[in-house]
Amino acid sequence: MTALLDSTHAAATRRPGNIRWSKAFGRVFVYGCLIILALVFFAPLLSMVFTSLKDMDEIRSGNLLSFPRMPRLDAWANVWGASCIGVTCGGLKGYFGNSFLIVVPATLISVALGALNGYVFAQWRFKGDNILFGLILFGCFIPFQIVLIPMAGVLGKLGLAGTIPGLVLVHVVYGICFTTMFFRNYFVTVPGEIFKAARVDGAGFWAIFFRILLPISWPIVMVSVIWQFTGVWNDFLFGVSFAAGTNQPVTVALNNLVNTSTGTKAYNEDMAAAMIAALPTIIIYVAAGRYFLRGLMAGAVKG
Repeated sequence: MTALLDSTHAAATRRPGNIRWSKAFGRVFVYGCLIILALVFFAPLLSMVFTSLKDMDEIRSGNLLSFPRMPRLDAWANVWGASCIGVTCGGLKGYFGNSFLIVVPATLISVALGALNGYVFAQWRFKGDNILFGLILFGCFIPFQIVLIPMAGVLGKLGLAGTIPGLVLVHVVYGICFTTMFFRNYFVTVPGEIFKAARVDGAGFWAIFFRILLPISWPIVMVSVIWQFTGVWNDFLFGVSFAAGTNQPVTVALNNLVNTSTGTKAYNEDMAAAMIAALPTIIIYVAAGRYFLRGLMAGAVKG
């Protein structure tokens, strides 16, 4: 009996050490897998940066992930202010500005209208509201290609074909469906007693929206802004279809640059141009990525 008690006590004293060891091993294993996956996903970006900082002789003689022997920014300067890119001229600089002229108003307008729509569908009841919301949700699943011809006709009748305001209108119309869904699903989790108390105190439609909902809605606002900004900035199909000449966004100019054949292929300039076009979205996700995840998780927890 004494021997049994001694063996049990010895096993009990060893158990905490085994648990700590297993936890440490599990933590190392998880972080090791995450680091390996991060390196796998980071390798193409690293290759693009290194290639853009090399000259063509070094690119031909080295490997894609080798650090440049003498880093240089000639390729970046060439594509930023190139004299001609395909059928358009002026380098990426002008088209980079066009993308900002498109993405900023398109994002702000679509997020503002989506917030209002989500507020109405979540807290105000009217005949056919569920049917209307279902039709708006249906717009989230319509492929880009289907709306090209009817949208081109609408822009032509409005006199906005080939212009930056016309492209802004296209992105606003297509983005409202998503922002409405985001805000409606977030606002529907707000307790109805808050709205009843506000109405009793005399608050109307706009007072409730600006003084109650918006102050507690910054997580979903950030989600909508990041979603819409990256979607509009990275768009190519709408840009090449509804903008013309010097009104085209940077993604179209990037395509013209990469597909221009003027003798020897300059891979360093192609990579530099791709990095310039991707910089805003990279900065957005690095600076506000945690807010994006926080906003998604806030809606999930509340729901």
